[in-house]
Amino acid sequence: MNALEIKNLSLSFIMYDTGIKKKALKVISDLNITLKEGEIHTIVGSSGSGKSLLAHAILGILPRNAITDGEMNWFGESLTPVLQKKLRGDQLILVPQSVTYLDPLMRVGKQICKDKAIAKDVLKKYELDEQVAKKYPFELSGGMARRTLMATAAATKAKVIIADEPTPGLSPKLAEGAMAHFRELADQGAAILLITHDLDLALRYADRISVFYAGTTLETAKASDFQKEEFLRHPYSKALWRAMPQNKFEPTAGTQPYAGNLPSGCVFADRCPQRTDACAVRPKAHTVREGEVCCHHAN
Repeated sequence: MNALEIKNLSLSFIMYDTGIKKKALKVISDLNITLKEGEIHTIVGSSGSGKSLLAHAILGILPRNAITDGEMNWFGESLTPVLQKKLRGDQLILVPQSVTYLDPLMRVGKQICKDKAIAKDVLKKYELDEQVAKKYPFELSGGMARRTLMATAAATKAKVIIADEPTPGLSPKLAEGAMAHFRELADQGAAILLITHDLDLALRYADRISVFYAGTTLETAKASDFQKEEFLRHPYSKALWRAMPQNKFEPTAGTQPYAGNLPSGCVFADRCPQRTDACAVRPKAHTVREGEVCCHHAN
């Protein structure tokens, strides 16, 4: 069953331009993603592509100057601000990117779970000594604090867990362990939305991958499609594949366009080797070989 459906999501921030004039800066446009129960759905893309903003939009924790448009549905029900508030921290959990989200005035054990037995068990899963429960966040190393954040999600029975860059700063062994725990939660029925730059690690555990670029979704494919370049559909997805160390480690010339200066057509066109006149028109998402892609030339 679909746990979350995001359809044609747009996000803008109202900002001052010159003097007292205001303008709307659109940072996400026509973004689509569907998260299913029992799966790990990974979002990859360069910094500034809208990954973390999507997470905050789903939870309803955007700043006041944010304006959203489009649809967000929770198990078929409209995900309104009232429903977001009701679900947040219970059925809908965020594992944030920054360890500063931990309450500096509360002991770690209470932040993980009020039930000491559950907190102890979860700490053990993340290879943290039970004495960690008695510590305050400032007494933890960076890696311990990050594992504590993941433990707070593992201690719940949330239906949807959004993990925003959960593994940076962890050793390869601990990062693998964290991903294995997310896999375990998904196998128990939770829907996991994993935001990461570590495509190589994600591919070992994810069910599907969505590729973000300049605030929109360029391709959604099965994780197994990333085994070979020819299985992928979008030129940017193929460029990410070639940039992986075990492949050609090949960079792509150019940079991602700034949100305030996006082209009217395909957002990747300036960097795309397949660019034609047709790319002056923004492509719509369509199905190609059982995957979703926004490209006029995908086949």
